[in-house]
Amino acid sequence: MSRTAVRRPHVVIVGAGFAGFQAARTLSRLTRRRADITLLNPTDYFLYLPLLPQVAAGVLEPRRVTVSLTGALRHVRLVLGEADGIDLARRTVNHTGPEGDRGELSYDRLVLAVGSVNKLLPVPGVAEHAHGFRGLPEALYLRDHVTRQIELAAAAEDVEVCRARCTFVVAGAGYTGVEVAAHGELFTRSLVRNRPLPDGVRPRWVLLDIAPRVLPELDRRLSGTADRVLRRRGVDVRTGTSVKEATRDGVRLDDGESVPTRTLVWCVGVRPDPLVAGIGKPLERGRLLVDPFLNVPGHPEVFACGDAAAVPDLAKPGQYTAMTAQHAWRQGKAAGHNVAASLGLGKRRSYRHHDLGFTVDLGGASGAANPLGIPLSGPLAGAVTRGYHLAAMPGNRVRVAADWLLDAVLPRQGVQLGLVRSWSVPLDTASPELARVPGAPERPEEEQPKRLERPEE
Repeated sequence: MSRTAVRRPHVVIVGAGFAGFQAARTLSRLTRRRADITLLNPTDYFLYLPLLPQVAAGVLEPRRVTVSLTGALRHVRLVLGEADGIDLARRTVNHTGPEGDRGELSYDRLVLAVGSVNKLLPVPGVAEHAHGFRGLPEALYLRDHVTRQIELAAAAEDVEVCRARCTFVVAGAGYTGVEVAAHGELFTRSLVRNRPLPDGVRPRWVLLDIAPRVLPELDRRLSGTADRVLRRRGVDVRTGTSVKEATRDGVRLDDGESVPTRTLVWCVGVRPDPLVAGIGKPLERGRLLVDPFLNVPGHPEVFACGDAAAVPDLAKPGQYTAMTAQHAWRQGKAAGHNVAASLGLGKRRSYRHHDLGFTVDLGGASGAANPLGIPLSGPLAGAVTRGYHLAAMPGNRVRVAADWLLDAVLPRQGVQLGLVRSWSVPLDTASPELARVPGAPERPEEEQPKRLERPEE
């Protein structure tokens, strides 16, 4: 008597950021091998993005903020590659591998968790002279670049050249910009201890934002705490100010002032991955519209979550959830539950979040936090912030804690390895998690993912 093999449903998850990683982990636990799960991602690791500023500042080694996908997701098949296009009618995902090979994945259920990329504005020179901060290559580049500028400044004979190299401009005073400036100031302070600069020149960090205050999306008390810490350290915080033009030798501000510098870190925000614009479904400011169950309308087999999905905020009718790691993490879990429910395993649930508070790492022992609505500052907030990150990380907790301990008692290693060059991390890229390399296979123009129009603002 012959037995007919029962075909298991095939689930494809595109993207392994906060949303994709959590969706894969949740779905794997719920299905217990009753479904084939494939995760498509350009890298073999999950990046814990909130700790990236500490990598750029030499506090953490790069691998500390990465978690192996194959190690953490034992029953999930990993396919390395970038998604090129999605055919909803044929239920297929086309992708290009790291060596230029093309492939196609078919699915019964699809989870789009492609995340976001650097937000571009039509500011002359920014695309050519600024660098973003969305991936590990950009953090490694910034660490080397800042170290190199201090070294070149120490050897410069012209004082004005020295000052320009020691001036670091960060555009955007949201989460990322504030933490980059806070950690960067401490990093350059440690670098100049062993590299005296001529004529008393000191490193200068300038933090710009068009908003009236830093961290405009957060509670005013958190914003005020961060502002005080930055100014006390000497960071030049300028609100209501933006970049009008960027050049190789400096930036011109909208108030007419020119700031000589060799460094412009672009942290003005993010935009959804341009992949979703090519699907042909309704968008909300570039994000794929979904219902409260994270389903794409008209396609019950397709789910979307994270930064590339416009998820209705049930706590604020008429609005959509913000593009934050907290939402992405929780939406990934909800997507995993709802995909399992669509396969007959459990009941689906709408996405509803409860705000547990926010934390901001200001470097050293400082921080700003409001766990459960309780405002904290100083060393206590710093401890809460680091405790939160250790609890949230899906791996490497002991290694991260060990690096923090070593940083507290030993001087940082101020060396540049030169592994990531400026041209390897362009600002205008749909894949900030990958560094460009010489001789990399180029995709034909018609095969490139469709990009969103640059916002006219």
